[in-house]
Amino acid sequence: MAVLLTCDAIAKIFGSRTVFTDISLSLHDGERLGVIGPNGAGKSTFLQVLSGNMRPDAGSISIRKGVRLAMVVQDPVFEAEDTIREIITAAAADSHEDDKDTEVSKIISRVGFEDASATSGSLSGGWRKRLAIAAALAQKPDVLLLDEPTNHLDVAGIIWLEKLVASATFASVFVTHDRYFLENCSTRVAEINRAYPLGLFATPGTYSKFLEKRSEFLRAQQRQQEALENLVEREVEWLRRGAKARTTKSKARIQDAKELQAQLADVTSRTGTGTTTIDFSATGRMTKRLIVCEHLTKSMGDKRLFTDLSFVLGPGGRLGVMGSNGCGKTTLLRILVGDLKPDAGEVRFAEGLRVAYFDQNRDQLDPELPLRRALAPEGDTVMFRDRPTHVAGWAVRFLFRPEQLDLPIRNLSGGERARVHIARLMLQPADILILDEPTNDLDIPTLEVLESNLSDFPGAIVLVTHDRFLLDRLSSTLLAMDGEGGVEFFAELAQWEQANAAKKPKAKATATPAKGATAEPAKKKLSYMEAREWEQIEEKVAAAEHRLHEAHDAMADPAIVSDAGRLTEAAAQIDKFQAEVDALYERWAELGAKLGQ
Repeated sequence: MAVLLTCDAIAKIFGSRTVFTDISLSLHDGERLGVIGPNGAGKSTFLQVLSGNMRPDAGSISIRKGVRLAMVVQDPVFEAEDTIREIITAAAADSHEDDKDTEVSKIISRVGFEDASATSGSLSGGWRKRLAIAAALAQKPDVLLLDEPTNHLDVAGIIWLEKLVASATFASVFVTHDRYFLENCSTRVAEINRAYPLGLFATPGTYSKFLEKRSEFLRAQQRQQEALENLVEREVEWLRRGAKARTTKSKARIQDAKELQAQLADVTSRTGTGTTTIDFSATGRMTKRLIVCEHLTKSMGDKRLFTDLSFVLGPGGRLGVMGSNGCGKTTLLRILVGDLKPDAGEVRFAEGLRVAYFDQNRDQLDPELPLRRALAPEGDTVMFRDRPTHVAGWAVRFLFRPEQLDLPIRNLSGGERARVHIARLMLQPADILILDEPTNDLDIPTLEVLESNLSDFPGAIVLVTHDRFLLDRLSSTLLAMDGEGGVEFFAELAQWEQANAAKKPKAKATATPAKGATAEPAKKKLSYMEAREWEQIEEKVAAAEHRLHEAHDAMADPAIVSDAGRLTEAAAQIDKFQAEVDALYERWAELGAKLGQ
């Protein structure tokens, strides 16, 4: 495969802070490179440098002649009055006017816009992200750069984007914390992290393959550190015995000892990366019914969000809420918090119920407030589980440096602001955690800690997130909202996907025939073997779904999640059982069509 671009020992420095250094890699035709790393590692900066919007402070980037790059930023901004068609047309690559109009129309359809005359100002965050992707596609790139492309997209939008990226003929580089997206799209994964000698570790293959190779590397690095520690200990003991630097041999050994100490310090500093400590406080309430919702209905203007919605939440309940952007997920959460009233129906709260709410807009934080006051509003200490903790120690727990305490909130990254919200949430003993997109901007290590601690929280949780991995692992029940007032409950994400897939054949069957097409033949009776198959197929589907459910349960086992080899096997099992279920549903639809059902 031909090389499209090459980075050679590039570095980027802002003031006294080195963001990354000595990063070298190449991108080939058709390659899909997933880039991960902790918050503040410089992933977005790396993409800006690749795009040419920012110059590296050291090293060089070589781009093959004629290669076109297009970039989709995290939060795209457009003129509010410009229409979808105008924005995509302005971005379109130079071509004949008729060809351009045709190409723009194809892209509009491909991305899913129904009204090309709508203005960008009328679009939700998810549809603005789709518009940015459409504008990038219009440039006919050889390399597409995507910075957190799944942010603001709903689950259906993320699945659409996965298919787009995975089937594209162009190469792509995407920064993302979405582990399913990484697994399904990447042909190579690279992590920018100071834990590696060259600041970057890359492996070919999927994300699960990367986890396996990274684990091997880190184990080898740990063995190296242990060996160095033993060697340095021996050399230090030799020096303590009063080694005299009189002979050439002694001088050389003293110099070697100093070099070993420096080498050990380097390895130790790289392996000493921190992880956020997250531990939510529960009240210990034993009431079985914390929130009871009966026949809730809510509209916004002329749009019906949900109708006749009923459920009960008790301790240990885990309700995941999903649906398209604008379908009413946040509205439902605000009703559960008590900020809004339903148009019909009733919400009953347990007496003295304590609710902790994570707001996706994070507008509860004053951008001018210093970090110190955001973490400890009442002084220089916080009370966590009835024990005082100094704000500096509390900040370190969330990977903030002491020198950051006087920075205003507006100077923090999105991931850092998310960690501030989690820190404040942890100080509120709660019966119910209501979380609206808590994973936005969090790096993968912090996501893993968040998942683990949410799993251990004894109270109830209501979770809105587009992170499918978190939905799968945490939710005991999924509430799907269709954006047209309909609601439906599912046991897991796979069941929701199957239900959506099962609807597609029916939609095709009822489609109006194209002009000139012959009418479909009359329905046929089932043959003897088909009739037997029809009688048994529902039972077969149930058995296949049970196997798939067990495979998903196994995937959530911490022992498997932490073992890259077993994780890969578990993912393969899920793919196998998913294929079986999909094939059975397709066959069910075929037989049902013959019977007219």
